Amino acid sequence: MSQDENRVVKPKIGAYKRHLLVCTGPRCTQDGSAQELFDSLGDKFKAAGLNEGELRVKRSRVSCFAACKGGPVLCVQPDGIWYYDVTPENMDRIIQQHLVNGEEVEDLVFHRA
Repeated sequence: MSQDENRVVKPKIGAYKRHLLVCTGPRCTQDGSAQELFDSLGDKFKAAGLNEGELRVKRSRVSCFAACKGGPVLCVQPDGIWYYDVTPENMDRIIQQHLVNGEEVEDLVFHRA
């Protein structure tokens, strides 16, 4: 094997404005609603125009934030805004108000970093 064949390839990620981290751990929501929320984001982002272009949002699952009450819980980076009680309806509010319009959804914020 040549030295080139052993070289680790540097990964690439497309440009995005925000990164949404969703806790899908079993202590956040025991009924699976956090995973359902995460799974719904592809369609929701597409409908809001957040799947490409200037406002593109990347989404990732996190196994535990150690903030185990009031889930589903998510964090919007680089804004450092943490939301709780992210029901499907509240996610729609977060998408429109925060991710599209850039304004926090105050009544759902439980932490700022």
